[in-house]
Amino acid sequence: MTSDVRIAVDVGGTFTDVVRLDPATGEIRFDKVPTTPSAPTEGVLAAFDKTETDPAETSRFNHGSTLGLNALLTRTGARIATIATRGFRDVYLLGRTDRKPMYDITYHKPTALLSRYDTFEVTERALADGSIAVPLDEDEARALAKEIARRGYESVAVAFLHSYIAPEHEQRMKEILLEENPSLEVSTSHELSREYREYERTSTAVLDAYIKPVMHKYLTSLGTQLEDKGFNGQFLMSRSGGGAMTAAAAREEPVNLILSGPAGGVVGAAGFSRLIDRPNLITIDMGGTSLDASLVLDGSPIMYQGAEFEGLPINTPSLYIHTIGAGGGSLAYLDEAGALQVGPESAGADPGPAAYGRGGTKPTFTDAALAVGYLGTDTPLGGTLTLNAENSEKALNTVAEKTGYSVPDLALGVLNISTTKITGAVRAITIELGHNPKDFSLLSFGGGGGLVAVDVARELGIPEVIVPPGQGAFSALGMLMADVQYDLSRTFVEPFDSLDLNVVEDLFQEMEAEAAESLKDDGFAQKDTEFHRSIQVRYLGQEHSVTIDFPTESDTVLEQIEKDFNELHERQYGHVLDDPIEVTTLRVQAVGIVDKPQLPKLAKRGPGEDLDIKHRTVFRNGGVKEDYKLVAREDLRAGDQLEGPAVVTEHTATTVMHAGDRLTVGEYGEIAIAIGKPAQGEGIEEA
Repeated sequence: MTSDVRIAVDVGGTFTDVVRLDPATGEIRFDKVPTTPSAPTEGVLAAFDKTETDPAETSRFNHGSTLGLNALLTRTGARIATIATRGFRDVYLLGRTDRKPMYDITYHKPTALLSRYDTFEVTERALADGSIAVPLDEDEARALAKEIARRGYESVAVAFLHSYIAPEHEQRMKEILLEENPSLEVSTSHELSREYREYERTSTAVLDAYIKPVMHKYLTSLGTQLEDKGFNGQFLMSRSGGGAMTAAAAREEPVNLILSGPAGGVVGAAGFSRLIDRPNLITIDMGGTSLDASLVLDGSPIMYQGAEFEGLPINTPSLYIHTIGAGGGSLAYLDEAGALQVGPESAGADPGPAAYGRGGTKPTFTDAALAVGYLGTDTPLGGTLTLNAENSEKALNTVAEKTGYSVPDLALGVLNISTTKITGAVRAITIELGHNPKDFSLLSFGGGGGLVAVDVARELGIPEVIVPPGQGAFSALGMLMADVQYDLSRTFVEPFDSLDLNVVEDLFQEMEAEAAESLKDDGFAQKDTEFHRSIQVRYLGQEHSVTIDFPTESDTVLEQIEKDFNELHERQYGHVLDDPIEVTTLRVQAVGIVDKPQLPKLAKRGPGEDLDIKHRTVFRNGGVKEDYKLVAREDLRAGDQLEGPAVVTEHTATTVMHAGDRLTVGEYGEIAIAIGKPAQGEGIEEA
């Protein structure tokens, strides 16, 4: 019989993180298992076993997977074709003529996911007002469907001109394709995005089609294996836009999963920011392969329209996340000029860092952290993986002997280079966007975040680092906080002065009715649903628009829109104009509200209970050995304080603080580290 146990599993490049929550007792268990790239379902099922979770007793399973993203990175997706309106066959391959890296003479356009041989066209034509100029030639469409079946394509993206407002021809083309080849996967652009911009909409459909067979097979197989074990609860997937979607919906629209990897952590950070009263956070999530940086403003994550994967646009809402190749498995090496570099190449899950003892021989960030003393052989990662210091030293020495540095000095260089790269990522989402890092706290999580957080904060003047409970698996915990979400939009380009609010209301109600039906199919009662309206506005003749909440006061809608637009435009672009404005897009975010986990409060230390403090030797700049306090996070209690330097170990991660830093434990078990001034000669600029 299904109980109320909930489990979240986040598959990363090196480790798979798992969180088990029992609402009846308030018990939360954090754990890690190795990622299994060759058999992805095995790692997920191993996560259930590791936390002793019976699928038959699980009410909800939240899942985040990088499988679709990895298929794109390695170009191992499906063999796909595209079908366009006659005369527009090359929309996808031509793309845009802009050049973002303007001064890079080595720049090449992103590699397309198909060749011109794989592009087709069919006679049909809709106009921008939704009227049909040329009916779909069904005989031609059927002949094309047979040719696609003959060539053996696995998946097809259909993107017709103006289908965002007139989707009938795309829908009929899909029906014909499936009539001729029932096993074919078909992605239609209007089902993924109801917005203008033909290239962006086509690219979204192509990306969806490219990973759909892979994701459909994976989610179907995982669902079947869980059902065989008795699971009959709710199966949700983390999505790029920060919410969740049912596994059934994810199978049909996997493009929404491409950037979902770090989304759980950002959603969790937003919820946690409200819980601990830190409304403005910079988040860094450092895993085995990459680091993801994002912002939480006023308790909410930053959303944006126009995400990209390697320069290929995805026309769906996404969280604003800046990713760099800086993780625990990032390789250290000498470039052609003999300079030390770290990443973006990674040792991944197999073989992993040399310290893991799984056959890796190349030095990594993790090996460097072990060599300087941040990590130790006395505290196994994930409770089971004991690091091998000899392997790390051998790997680092292959580079050190070429530079004349000692192994500890080289290791410090690796850490400092990584910290510099991470500092740059934080600058990109704060200073470069007009935010002062000093106005934020830095929330650090992921398996490696605690190793670099205080150095990043000190370099940027951030006054405080927050380390949440279960930091190594915090992204998985965040998934348990995510509501089911649908994002709908309608292109509606109209001058603001002649805006018909009745037409606007009709379009909003149409989208809300569509979303309500989807949420009902997902099992949500009307009382558990919410709808959030927004509107995109721009100056007449401008390319870029800003998105503002649609006013709720019916008497002052127009005045409020204009006021909010001017305020937001000045905040984002630094100026306002006297030019007329126009509306471009109407949006609805529909939410199915799920029960959120209640984090247990940490007990305070009783009379006579002393914190068990051990010691560890750590190498600092200049090869100086320093004595650091060594404490286990599991031994900390609410209200505890500790002066740096210190290393705090826990089941899923490690946190490092230096001299002058001060740690205080909050009521939910969070660690708040007040950043002190660097000692003379310290700082990453010395590396």
